Amino acid sequence: MATPLCAAACRLSVSPPAAAPAAPRRTRARRGLVVAVRAEAGVGGINPSIRKEEEKVVDTVLAGELSKPLTPYCRCWRSGTFPLCDGSHVKHNKATGDNVGPLLVKK
Repeated sequence: MATPLCAAACRLSVSPPAAAPAAPRRTRARRGLVVAVRAEAGVGGINPSIRKEEEKVVDTVLAGELSKPLTPYCRCWRSGTFPLCDGSHVKHNKATGDNVGPLLVKK
C-alpha cells in the first residue's frame, strides 16, 4: 500500500514467493508465507533530496573502521546525517504509517 507521502511518487507491489517444489511425503510442510515487497520509483522517486546530483547513491563502509560497536544507517532517505541514521524515520513513520527503521551494523 502506498503511503500518503509516497502515493504520487512510488508504486509498491507485493509479490508472492515463487512456487516451492513439492515436498516429499515424509517431510513436514512449510508454514508461513514469505512476501517480497518492492518499491518502484515513479515520477518523484523514493529519495526526496539526498545527493540527487549523483547518478546512484552508493556508500561503502569497512566494518573495521567503524568508531562505535553498533552503528545505525539510514534506510528511510530522510536523515540529515545520511548515510547515518538521525532518527528521522520516527517522524516519517508517524506521518505515513510506515514502519521503516535503521540498518544496524555491528563492529
